[in-house]
Amino acid sequence: MKFDKAFSSFSVNNLKEAKSFYTNTLGLRVAEKDHGLDLQMNGSKVYIYEKPNHSPATFTVLNLHVPDVDQAVEDLSQKGVRFEHYEGALKTDAKGIHSEDGMDIAWFKDPAGNFLSVLSGEM
Repeated sequence: MKFDKAFSSFSVNNLKEAKSFYTNTLGLRVAEKDHGLDLQMNGSKVYIYEKPNHSPATFTVLNLHVPDVDQAVEDLSQKGVRFEHYEGALKTDAKGIHSEDGMDIAWFKDPAGNFLSVLSGEM
């Protein structure tokens, strides 16, 4: 068997809200396609579709690699994004940033409640 392409997808409960968030808040290129949205990022594609009985994912559905997590958290916070705070193994600092083994990561939610992250470091 040979696969020629792969892409990720996840659901939201409101495409209009999602398009605004991913375009205006995150600054991503978003195209409407086949009753959904295509996020286009340096050759990678993610498809977002509306699902009437949407339940937010309980895990991270999209990781956005950035040069500097601290700066990304500051920029997104100014746009109203609220970052998650954790204790224990994934303990975050006051800004919501977890640092471990040369990688920084901060988690937040989209308007549909799906978990996203900004991260930097070796992947």
